[in-house]
Amino acid sequence: MKLLILDAGHCLSLALAREANRRSDVELLIEPGLALTSERLDEVRPDALVIPPLSRPLTADPASVTAHAEAVMACMAACRSRDVPLTWCVSDQLYEDGFDSPIDEHVIPEPRDEGLRRLVAAGDRIRAELPRHLIVRLGPLFALEGGHAWLGELLDTLVAGDDLRAESDVIFCPTSADAVAMALIGMLQQQHCGAEAWGSYHLAGTEPVSAYTFVSMVRTQLATRLEGRGETVALGGVKALSHHHDQPLRRVLNCRRVLNVFGVHQKPWRLEVGRMLDAWCLARDGDPAASKEADQA
Repeated sequence: MKLLILDAGHCLSLALAREANRRSDVELLIEPGLALTSERLDEVRPDALVIPPLSRPLTADPASVTAHAEAVMACMAACRSRDVPLTWCVSDQLYEDGFDSPIDEHVIPEPRDEGLRRLVAAGDRIRAELPRHLIVRLGPLFALEGGHAWLGELLDTLVAGDDLRAESDVIFCPTSADAVAMALIGMLQQQHCGAEAWGSYHLAGTEPVSAYTFVSMVRTQLATRLEGRGETVALGGVKALSHHHDQPLRRVLNCRRVLNVFGVHQKPWRLEVGRMLDAWCLARDGDPAASKEADQA
């Protein structure tokens, strides 16, 4: 199976490359940006196109949200002209106001934010005009490296001694970029073999948690590892923010359909964070071979 991946520096693109390197049944071609033409599809002739998500679109620059939506539309038109399946990953923030219960795939986001509405409109166009598509809504992605690598950003800030601020009343399910990469390749392999299970799916880590609790756990686990190594580092602190005083805003994705259709199980985000912190510590020792081994564990 040959996949064409856009946005080479994105943390999900890097995770897909790592996952493909472990396998002998996947070939990846990765483009530097989001630009794509029908002529490029003719050259590559991929079995599917994969577009990584625009992470945290609620706080992103409006121009970048618009540019992302327009790029996705151009990719959709190119895929439609060459009958190439499209996989587009999107942020759970499209569910701007959240839901009291876990959110099923059939629930189309209805945000108030203009930028989010542009992304939803792009999804509507894909569903209407490109039958062979996967729209995969993801919980907040985390990874050690690459664009939108939330965990890497947290570690850099903490080690620099700077404080972090995170909402104590926004509940979500953090999602490892490595786990998403493994799931996406597995899903596309099944589609390549004739599953024809196109549509929208949810994929997120297990255990809903507040942003503040997640960031605090990362800091605690980092401090424990550094102390165990005999390092004394004055880590930055974590301060709680509260924006929803009446009740927490919950963005918890129901991932039952991806399990029932593709057999994809959610991964515990705590285990994924621990594995990545181990890899980060090994890389801190300047042992790239050991770091790579931990990263592939």
